[in-house]
Amino acid sequence: MRKVYLDHAATTPLHTEVFAAMKPYFTEHYGNPSSVYAIGREARKAVDEAREKVAAALGAEPQEIIFTSGATESNNLAIRGTARALQHKGKHIITCAVEHHAVLDTCLALQKEGFEVTVLPVDEYGLVSVKDLETALREQTILVTIMMANNEVGTVMPTAEIGRLCQERGIVFHTDAVQAIGKLPVDVNELHVDLLSLSAHKFYGPKGIGALYVRKGTRLSSYHFGGAQERKIRPGTENVPGIVGLGKAIELATSQMEEKNKRIKALRDKLKDGVLAIPHTRLNGHPERRLPGNLNVSILYVEGESLILSLDLKGIAVSSGSACTSGSLDPSHVLLAMGLDHQTAHGSLRFTLGDDNTEEEIDYVLEVLPEIVARLRSMSPVYEGNK
Repeated sequence: MRKVYLDHAATTPLHTEVFAAMKPYFTEHYGNPSSVYAIGREARKAVDEAREKVAAALGAEPQEIIFTSGATESNNLAIRGTARALQHKGKHIITCAVEHHAVLDTCLALQKEGFEVTVLPVDEYGLVSVKDLETALREQTILVTIMMANNEVGTVMPTAEIGRLCQERGIVFHTDAVQAIGKLPVDVNELHVDLLSLSAHKFYGPKGIGALYVRKGTRLSSYHFGGAQERKIRPGTENVPGIVGLGKAIELATSQMEEKNKRIKALRDKLKDGVLAIPHTRLNGHPERRLPGNLNVSILYVEGESLILSLDLKGIAVSSGSACTSGSLDPSHVLLAMGLDHQTAHGSLRFTLGDDNTEEEIDYVLEVLPEIVARLRSMSPVYEGNK
């Protein structure tokens, strides 16, 4: 059976060069980076070099990079750490309705602890308004956390404008940049961010490793204790192979980025034109301000889950939204926030393309998808009444 992987927003395959870079640190160079003897110093050197690579990719300083287990931990550390450190100044946090649950649920947990959270709405394209943010800011606002690009519909947020506004007001700004690395230029100084989260497995690195950029001078309280690693902000023996893999992956992801994304965008647009040629379909997300490999569509009168399973039988892997909520029967909170009704949201598909996808694969999808849609609609009483 042909296999076509179109869910790169969920995870990406490990790059062969990344695996090659990691391998020695599982076997030959297995020392603890905190040890002072030679084999420990080898591991420490590898961690330091990876930190430099991550910093270089973000326009940051090496000492501003904290390694974590992934973006969920980075988001928790950024949000909870800021809340704890600055609660004496105020307890107001601002986020937006289409954030990943790693951000929304963390804010909700803080709300239960006495913090006040403002959740900004988005427009029909999933875009947050800088004017709405400015209106929501208060004397007690200590943190704004707005993602750089949405993981479901691919809409790119006005991150630099948000960052500039927060900087002018002296408010800490955090962005979840998980979907942006390797797809958008990311410079922490141009974006005016104080905290930035990323995860290696979204750009052909290993799972279980991520990083948090913490601008020098930004106050952050740790909620882990037990060691001096990572400036005591994230103690615990470092995941050396994972850190090495993260460093190599971000180095590869940010090299020739424009050229790679141009090719992926062309494939995405071909797929978009073909899918939207199917009757009763609509594009979700901003038509222009979107990630190059993201295509989110609603196919009316068909359940998204049925589409996913039918495509899977043809060897095509896609999703209906965030992989972290794939077990839920509820429609996407992102699509609902954009104003879609439940029925339309339930019929959504997310295609996310990557470096290895080919034009032949796109042709194959466009060959089988219309047949699947026609078959599923033929069994739908709702469709029969809306022809």
